Amino acid sequence: MKKMIRFRATMSGFSTIFLLVFPFLTTLAQTIPEPPAQHPRLLMMAGEEKQIQKTIDTDPNWRKVHEAILAESDHLIDLPPIERIQIGRRLLDKSREALRRLFYLSYAYRLTDDVKYARRAEKEMLAIAGFSDWNPTHYLDVGEMTMAMAIGYDWTYSTLSPQSRQVISRAIIEKGLNTSLDERYNSWLRATNNWNQVCNAGITFGALAVYEDEPDLAKQLFKRAINSIKLPLEDLAPDGAYPEGYGYWNYGTTFQVLFLSALEKAFGSDYGLSRQPGFMATARYYENMTGPTGYSFNYSDAGGGRGSLSPAMFWFARKSNDPSLLWIEKGYLQQDDPARFTRNRVLPAIMIWGAGTPLDKATPPTKNLWTGQGKSPVALMRTSWTDPNAIYVGFKTGTPSASHAHMDIGSFVMEADGVRWALDLGSQEYESLESKGMNIWGKEQDAQRWTVKRYNNFIHNTLTVNDQYQKVQGYAKITKSGESKQLKFAVSDLSDVYEGQLAVAQRGIGIVDDAFVVVRDEIKVPDQTTKVRWVMLAPDDVKINGNNLAVLSKDGQQLTLRVDHPADAKLQTWSTAPTTDYDAPNEGTLLIGFEYEVPSGKSQALQVSLLPQKVVSTGKKFDKPLNQWQP
Repeated sequence: MKKMIRFRATMSGFSTIFLLVFPFLTTLAQTIPEPPAQHPRLLMMAGEEKQIQKTIDTDPNWRKVHEAILAESDHLIDLPPIERIQIGRRLLDKSREALRRLFYLSYAYRLTDDVKYARRAEKEMLAIAGFSDWNPTHYLDVGEMTMAMAIGYDWTYSTLSPQSRQVISRAIIEKGLNTSLDERYNSWLRATNNWNQVCNAGITFGALAVYEDEPDLAKQLFKRAINSIKLPLEDLAPDGAYPEGYGYWNYGTTFQVLFLSALEKAFGSDYGLSRQPGFMATARYYENMTGPTGYSFNYSDAGGGRGSLSPAMFWFARKSNDPSLLWIEKGYLQQDDPARFTRNRVLPAIMIWGAGTPLDKATPPTKNLWTGQGKSPVALMRTSWTDPNAIYVGFKTGTPSASHAHMDIGSFVMEADGVRWALDLGSQEYESLESKGMNIWGKEQDAQRWTVKRYNNFIHNTLTVNDQYQKVQGYAKITKSGESKQLKFAVSDLSDVYEGQLAVAQRGIGIVDDAFVVVRDEIKVPDQTTKVRWVMLAPDDVKINGNNLAVLSKDGQQLTLRVDHPADAKLQTWSTAPTTDYDAPNEGTLLIGFEYEVPSGKSQALQVSLLPQKVVSTGKKFDKPLNQWQP
C-alpha cells in the first residue's frame, strides 16, 4: 500500500481538512525555521533598497532599467484594475498581468517611498481578491496570481489598512493556498516540467506572505514544495539542458530561481536544491541558446522571436561568481532601450539579483561548443561570441515524448552573415488550436497533436521516411562531439526515432574550418525500397541552380546550399502554407531539400553543405564518414 502522509491544516472560514501528500514525498525536508516576523520578507528584505539605490546612483546601465520600471509604474497608476475575463480554459494572461503590475508598483513603492504606488497596488489587490476564483482547473493561473498577490501584500504591508490586509490575506489563503491542497487541482506536485516550478513557487510566496495568519499550514506547504520541486531539477542532469527548450527555460527556471531566492532570504538556505546535478550548469545552456543574430534556438514549444533579457541569469552569475554568464544579457542592457523589457513581469527582480554587478566584467565565454545530454540533448556551436556575422548552429536530438516536444529529432538551426538561414517555426498559439476542438497534448503515436503542421517532422530540418512520423517513444542522444578550429561538431544516432523505417540512422552536423557547415546523414534502409526526404526550412527567396545547388537570399546576403551526396539528388521546394483550418500561416518561409529512393537493404550517405557567400568561390569541401569526425 502506498504510504500517505496527512496533516491538519487550519483554514479561515472553513472546516479542518486533511492534505494528502503524494507518495513521492517519502521524506520531508529538514526542519523549517521561522521566517522573519516582520514584513517585507520576500526577496528584498528591509534596508536592502539602499544597495540597489547605490547602484542606481553610480551605474548608468542600472539607472536606465530602474527608470524604465518607474516610468511603467507611473503608466499603471491610471489603468483600471484587471477584470476576471477567461479565455478558453485559461485566466493566465490576467494572472501574468497581475504579477507584472504588482511587482512593478510594489518595487516603485519600495525604492521611492511614494505611497501613490502602494495605493494603486492595494486597489489592484482588492479587485483580484474579489474574483470568484483564480481558475484552479488551470493551476498555472493560480500559481502566478498567488505570487502576484503575495509580493504586493508583503511589500506594501505597512501601508495597508487592517481591513485591506484581512481581505487580501484571506484571498491568498482561500483562492491560493487552500486550492493547492485539493487533489483535483494539484497534479503539478508530481510533474517534472515548468508547472511544478511555477505552481510551487507561487504557493510558497503566498505562504510566506501570510505566514502569521496560517503558520502551521505555511510550514507544511514549505516542506511539501522543497520536496516536490526536486522533480523538475532531476531532469536537468547531467549537464543542464532544459527539456522543454528556450522559452520554457525562461519560464520554469525563472520561477525556480524566484523560489530559491525566497528560501534563501527567508530561511538562509535553499536546502541543497541549487546543488542538484545540472542545475547551476543550466545557465550555460541558456546563454548558448542565443545565436549572433539575437534569435534563440526555438525548438519545441518555443516562440520564434528574438531572445530576451533574463533576470534569472543575474542570479546564476552572482551565485556562481561567473560574470561570463552575462555576455548575452550585457548586450541587451547596453544596446537596447530598457523600456523594451517592461512587458517582462518579473523585471524588478533584476534589480535585486543584478544591481551591483559591474557589466564590464561580463566577458565572452571561452568555449564555442556546448553539449548537453538529458531528455532533449543539444549541441550548440559557433565560430565567435563577438562577431555578429559568425556562423552558429543549434542541433537537437532527444524524443518527441518529452514535455512540449515536437517531432524534431535531428533538427537544426543555422546562421551566418547576420541571417538565420535554417529556421524553426516554433510553437503555435495554444488557444488558436484548442478553440477549434484540437487535443494538442496527446503523446500517442496517432495523437491529434502530430497533425499540426508545426509539430510534426515534415516541416522540421530533419529526415522523413516514406511520409511517416518519427516514433514518439524513440530517443536519440549526442554520441560524440568535439571542438577545434578545423571542426566543431556533434553526432547523434537517430535509429530509435526511425524504428521500423530505417535500420540505421546517424546524423552529424559540423562547422568546418570556421567557414561553412556540413550536415551528414548515414542511413541503412530495411529490406524494401525506401523513400527518404531531406529538408531545411528557409527564408522564401530561393533559386535552384541545377540539381544540387540552391542559392538562398535574405537581407542582402546569400547562402549556397549544395548537395554533396547522393550525386544524383535533385533539389526541390515545398510550400509551408497551411493545409487545414487550424494550422497557422508560415509567411516568408519554404522548404528546400530533396527526396531519394534507397534500394532495399542498402546504405546511403546524404550530405549537404551550407556555404556562406565568402566561401562559395573557394570550392571548399569536407567529405569524411562520421566515424572519422574528430576535432
